[in-house]
Formats: sequence, structure tokens, C-alpha cells
Amino acid sequence: MSNTLTGVGVGPGDPELVTVKGVNALRAAEVVVVPVMDTGERGRAEATVLHYVGREKIRRVVFALNERSDRARREAAWDAAGETVAGLLRSHGSVAFATIGDPNVYSTFTYLAQTVAAAVPGTVVETVPGITAMQDLAARSGAVLTEGTEPLTLVPVTAGAAVLKDALNGPGTVVAYKFGRQAAEVAEALRETGRLDDAVWGSALGLEEESIRPAAALDGTPLPYLSTLIAPARRDGGRGGKL
Repeated sequence: MSNTLTGVGVGPGDPELVTVKGVNALRAAEVVVVPVMDTGERGRAEATVLHYVGREKIRRVVFALNERSDRARREAAWDAAGETVAGLLRSHGSVAFATIGDPNVYSTFTYLAQTVAAAVPGTVVETVPGITAMQDLAARSGAVLTEGTEPLTLVPVTAGAAVLKDALNGPGTVVAYKFGRQAAEVAEALRETGRLDDAVWGSALGLEEESIRPAAALDGTPLPYLSTLIAPARRDGGRGGKL
């Protein structure tokens, strides 16, 4: 039988937002891998998985998720993590990797899957979609992501505030991920493009420390790294014409 590696999206943090298919995939796997930082604290994926899977089934694998400057150290951590998961796959046959959000949207799983598939030939790679932070923020804030023929642009601000500003100058709704450390630059880009008033940001969605605020309240203070921003499309208040 083929070895199977399944990336399971477990949502942005609220354990009630894991899909039934996601729960079934976690429970069906022989081992569930959760990524942890090298500082060792429990991450969102692990906290969510523990609502559905016994601790004895979980394997914590260190990724240098908090390393952004030392490329050699980051790559060494990735290689070690890949070897660990490859070993689990060889010995157990089926491994689920829990990732926050969706495994095909800016996820650590895509890199891991490439490494493990190369190390264990014949590996079957599957994914189970998960609810994303932008969907959760839209639901919690009342911000509508798209209407009619509006485009939706998703930008990781780790690519630079200039990339975000280009998107804000375009049409439709713009969503920004991972903008916490560049909150001041994001606020300035919103002001310059006239998109500040309707925008909203949120962090720790579904958790005790949840924070959801109008973007106009951004004062330049750094926010949590995984903060999410929604700048809704400019709308004229009409309805039905674009459906």
C-alpha cells in the first residue's frame, strides 16, 4: 500500500471551524504532525487538533517558523523536519499534517510535502481544505469579501508594503496577511489609496485574545504577526446589478 501524507486545514484557531472531513482525516491517520517553533510553545494547530485527537497520537515537529533572517538556520530546520516526517511516514504509513487555515494557502505544508515526497518515493499527497482567516474575519466583522464580478486580491505583506499598495490601487476587495510587524506601513498605504475607512483588521480569531478593530484605529503599533486585514471593494450601494 502507498504511504499517504495528508495536509489538513484546521482553520484560523476556533476549534469549531474544523470541517467534518478534517476531523475524520485527523482521526484516520496513524500519526498527526503539528508544527511548533523552536521555542517550544504550543501553536494554534496543535491547540486545535487536541480537541479531536488524543495527545498520544500527536507528534510535535520543530520548524523555524520564527526565523526570518538566518536562511541557513531556517533551511536546516526545514531539512530536519522533513526527515522526521519522512521517517514517520515510513514507519506508520499514513501521516496527517495539521496546518492553520488551508493547506494550499501560504501553508508550511506545501514545502513539507515536496521534501517528504522526494524522500519517500511513491508517497500519495492529499489535502483537506480548511477555513481561512479572511473568511473567519469576514464573518466576525460583517465585511463582505466579494459581490457580483468583483475580484479578490490576497497579499502577504511579507512581500512588502509596496505590493499591498499596488493591490489597493486596483479594483475589488484586498486582503492582507501577515502584516502585523508592518502595521504602520499598511495604515499609510490605506490612507494614500483612500481605502482606510471601510477596512477592518483582526488577530487571534476565535481565541480568548481575539481582537477585531477598524483599520482607522491603526496607530503604527506593531500587531501580532498573523494579523489579517480586509479592505472591501469600493461599492456604490446598489444591489443585484452584478449578480
